[in-house]
Amino acid sequence: MAALAGALTLVGCAVAPSGGKAIALSDQGYFFVGGAYTKTKDGQVMTGQMFVQYQVPQNRTQPYPVVMWHGGGQTGTNFLGTPDGRPGWADYFLQRGYAVYVVDQPARARSGYFTEVYGPTRRPNTGAMSRRFTAPENSSDYPQAKRHTQWPGAGVPGDTVFDQFFASQVEDIQDVSVIERLNREAGVALLDKIGPAILLTHSQSGPFGWGIADSRPALVKGILAVEPNGPPFHEAAMIGAPDWFKDGPLGRPWGITRGPLAYEPAAANPAELGMTRQAAAEGPELVRCWMQGGAVRQLRNLQGIPIFIIVSEASYHAPYDHCTSKYLAQAGVKNEFVRLPNVGIRGNGHMMMLEKNNLDIAALLHAWAQKNIK
Repeated sequence: MAALAGALTLVGCAVAPSGGKAIALSDQGYFFVGGAYTKTKDGQVMTGQMFVQYQVPQNRTQPYPVVMWHGGGQTGTNFLGTPDGRPGWADYFLQRGYAVYVVDQPARARSGYFTEVYGPTRRPNTGAMSRRFTAPENSSDYPQAKRHTQWPGAGVPGDTVFDQFFASQVEDIQDVSVIERLNREAGVALLDKIGPAILLTHSQSGPFGWGIADSRPALVKGILAVEPNGPPFHEAAMIGAPDWFKDGPLGRPWGITRGPLAYEPAAANPAELGMTRQAAAEGPELVRCWMQGGAVRQLRNLQGIPIFIIVSEASYHAPYDHCTSKYLAQAGVKNEFVRLPNVGIRGNGHMMMLEKNNLDIAALLHAWAQKNIK
């Protein structure tokens, strides 16, 4: 790592996460991957680059680093701590001997944004963030919402913890297919630079994991998919009682991604995958899954990669993340799917890495990785 251009490196130092023990580091710094020069009306700029910060523990015991990829409207700060000042997942994995890489997606935060190139943005607002992330229990958008108990505060504007959280929210590219493409390209460049790694994805970044593994299967040693963006094919629109769900737009035409994946037999266009829907949902609080129809194609490049998908008790993902697991299995991709309440972790929403029991969830991810990623 010492040769990384542009890196700020501190060797033999220690950092003390808030509320935790000091972590001795052998190296830390940052670099950029990907990107290309682009001509604009103001001259030449760089676009598509991704900011990556890294820390390597002095007592590194794990062979593969963990790359932590945030979701929509977020930045890498999701993993660096919590809005009420507790240690985050990056510190947890460092303390257990992993090198940790935390990214800011291209066109996001420290990776920079150029409207002329990336196009219009979509921007977070307090109402939507509270309703979806920090206080879904105050609404009735989906049947699991009332079970949310783990946010460290009231989850509404004016609460100091919510205010800290909302201060971290940023605009991102309106066209999510562009987001997927840029992150896949940058992710490939990152693994080409650092070598084999474990991908920890969350929400919007879930499809990045599938795409990067499709492009570099030998370099993805495992995927820890925390409520990955889904469900397959159609968005799930939450409409409240009594019907709860309806189909939204066709968000992921390639099943689990917006961009193409290497299916076998090959599919020249996503229409060849067909779409068929479960006749009935697997439970009263679940959506009916869309799957491949007709002759099922396999995702050969993802086969053999250990994949762990988790979903919390009270997230808006709870009604449909099982569909992503089922889609992967149908395409020949073995994966393990766990609902957190089934292993005794209760009351979480979508932003579980920031919630009161965040380290219990990190411990589950670590334990699974130790058992399954070799």
